[in-house]
Amino acid sequence: MRAAVSGPDAAMNFPGLARQAWRMLRRDWRAAELHLLSVALVLAVAALSSVGFLADRMRLGLAQDAHQMLGADLVVRGDAPLAPDFAQHATQLGLRTAQTAVFPSMVTAVPADGGEAPGRLVSLKAVSSGYPLRGQLRIARTPGDSSSAGVAADGIPAPGTVWVDRALLEALHLQLGGTVRIGTRSFVVGARITREMDRGFGFSSLAPRVMMRLDELPSTGLVQFGSRITYRLLVAGASAPMAAYQRWAEPVIRTQRGVQLETLQGQPQMQQTLERADRFLSLVALLAAVLAAVAIGIAAHRYSARHLDSCAVMRCLGIGRGALRAMVALEFIYLGAAGSVLGVLAGYVVHGLLLHQLSGLVPADLPPPSWRPAALGVASGLSLLLGFALPPLLPLARVSPLRALRREWGGAARSGWLAYGLSGLVFAGLLLFAARNVRLGAMVAGGFVGGALVFGLLAWLSIGALARWAHRPHAAGGRGIGWRYAIAGLHRRGLGSALQVVALTLGLMALLLLAITRNDLIAGWRQSTPPGAPNRFVIDIQTGQQAQVARQLQTAGMTDAKLWPMVKARLTGINGRAVTGANYTDPRARRLAEREFNLSYTNELPPDDRIEGGQWFGASAGAPQISLEAGIAKTLGVKLGDHLRFEVAGQVIEAPVTSLRKVDWGSMRVNFFVLMPPSALQDFPATWITAFHLAPGQQHIVDNLLRAMPNLTVIDTGALLDKVQHVVNQVIDAVQSLFVFTLAAGLLVLYAALSGTRDERMRESGVLRALGASARQIGAIHRAELVTVGALAGLLAAAGAALLGWLLAREVFDFSLALNPWLVLVGVGGGILCALAGGWSGLRTVLRQSALRTLREI
Repeated sequence: MRAAVSGPDAAMNFPGLARQAWRMLRRDWRAAELHLLSVALVLAVAALSSVGFLADRMRLGLAQDAHQMLGADLVVRGDAPLAPDFAQHATQLGLRTAQTAVFPSMVTAVPADGGEAPGRLVSLKAVSSGYPLRGQLRIARTPGDSSSAGVAADGIPAPGTVWVDRALLEALHLQLGGTVRIGTRSFVVGARITREMDRGFGFSSLAPRVMMRLDELPSTGLVQFGSRITYRLLVAGASAPMAAYQRWAEPVIRTQRGVQLETLQGQPQMQQTLERADRFLSLVALLAAVLAAVAIGIAAHRYSARHLDSCAVMRCLGIGRGALRAMVALEFIYLGAAGSVLGVLAGYVVHGLLLHQLSGLVPADLPPPSWRPAALGVASGLSLLLGFALPPLLPLARVSPLRALRREWGGAARSGWLAYGLSGLVFAGLLLFAARNVRLGAMVAGGFVGGALVFGLLAWLSIGALARWAHRPHAAGGRGIGWRYAIAGLHRRGLGSALQVVALTLGLMALLLLAITRNDLIAGWRQSTPPGAPNRFVIDIQTGQQAQVARQLQTAGMTDAKLWPMVKARLTGINGRAVTGANYTDPRARRLAEREFNLSYTNELPPDDRIEGGQWFGASAGAPQISLEAGIAKTLGVKLGDHLRFEVAGQVIEAPVTSLRKVDWGSMRVNFFVLMPPSALQDFPATWITAFHLAPGQQHIVDNLLRAMPNLTVIDTGALLDKVQHVVNQVIDAVQSLFVFTLAAGLLVLYAALSGTRDERMRESGVLRALGASARQIGAIHRAELVTVGALAGLLAAAGAALLGWLLAREVFDFSLALNPWLVLVGVGGGILCALAGGWSGLRTVLRQSALRTLREI
């Protein structure tokens, strides 16, 4: 900022100001004054925009493929045969229709040699002509075709044939052309399904798929009273008649139980896992952005302090305050625009790497991103730079011309704090928008802002306490003069020392939180579904069979297979008010109000549940009462003390809600939304359910169970567990790809925090050398100061990272976190090492050159 000007009015017009700001930018860049600011800015924008590009493309891809994943434009679903009006009205509007029926069933192979026929539970899907209406079903017809792509199906299975997926062929040791028995009929396996877009992730879809013609389903004898069949009517056509059909269907559906319109939003496919994945990616990006803001603020403060003299000279040459302020602002607008564009370009490249890491989770042919992530990246970059760099820079315009002769300058602090506050609010709003999760954004932004205030107060109090201790007689002993001078120097600088500790603490806290995220949080995510989680559910156990089932499982070593009673009921009233889907606007609440509930009874609180409100009824419960899962209570708007009315087999039972439970769904054990005392439900008709973990090679246990009691239904959830774990591993790889941003931003903060007071420490060291202090004494003072600052920052950072990590695990990611007991030692040790490493170059400079030269250069 040593630009020469020809006169007071030379730079007063805007073109002149713009040219002068550009010259200032070029000189400052060549002098390496802006490198730290630029790197921090590019890192922050790249981290935020990379996650933004990824989320935007996935959102656009979901909208583009929505119809293909439904197999139609709109689907009417019911748990009983749908009324003919739905199909007739669609035909009257000129729309195309198709029908499907999906339910679990047992399929057995028919060996050619007449030997024992193995059987497996499958998801049977019967389809009508025209299926699917949108998208393609892909199959492989030749036995030697091992391709995973297959060819587009030209219709539905031919009469007397079925199509199956690879899992069933492998399980039954079948080849294409083999025979399977479904109910009372035998079918030839005509093709292998390679792609089925509308399969979904429900229980009935986890088992291997068998697809057959809908008109042949009655001949199997499987459709009986009480069969668990999901009926779907697929509708597709032009947008105008589709909109008219939806307007007609919605009020009709509200009057019918068990019928609803199906959309992708109504299929929460592994919703909890994918939400956690998005939060992990957002967390890493937010950490990088917050750290970049800290690094930019520190670097800008040092930049401001180093340019006071040049601004004073410019004031002496006649540059007015307004012109000087405009030139500084324009210089950083140039820098912000260039850095933001580079950051957006880097973010676009990185989002391509993230897509590669998630190649098995998201489709490769996603549409190109919209302009929103790029705009958000540029807005974030400009708000970062202008918000956190300009507050310490704008007061340069108020520097007195006497600064060129005397070291006087003031009046910046008050306006600086106000500017920082406004900038912090704007940046916090951008973080909330970028996080797409209010709780996550608020915790990260609030954690660092609140942490900075608390850390600053604690650092100031700690330095004061150390100063009082150091002034006590013989406090440090005869050989502790270095510590006394170091602590005295920290106390003398007061606010500056506290700010240095805060900056170093924030950088260390982010790195420690990064380590917690990398290790403890991800380990907690992996362990949220334990390795021995149940992977087989046995349902439809009739009253009177539970003793035999329990005995066979106990004999086979399944000691944890507890049998639970299951009473089917419908929620018909809340506090005397009738409950229907029309009472709710939220799709999930509407589905819950229309579906059947599975009630159960017990005296003991399930081991994986915890009471969040009210009191568990226990064994002494007399009158009927309800323990309700907290999530469903929130969705349906039910509170403690509300009375719920259920209809069970034509009878009514009403009871108050006396407790709310937090259920660990990740345990994969048998869980229920509604639990009641045995005295309330044990007289109602019930079936029983159990779950257990089946290791490889133990399939005979299930086969023996089904051979003894053919009416049982065994659901294999191993495929779901494998899919969830696969998704978790893929997302963890993507999260690790983003770690480099946060790691680099954290190192920038550490470097900026340690270099922020380097000039002042070098000046003090030069004065000590001029007064006769030896190199050894100066080194001892220097190291003692750095060790004090590093240890204090490390201690505060460890405490802050532990608290923020625990809150994130509990409130955002929804699983428990066991923190590493070595975190405090790692934080203190890391703080000391970072401080010593960062201060070593400054100490070497002071000791290598004369005291006079040091004082002249600072």
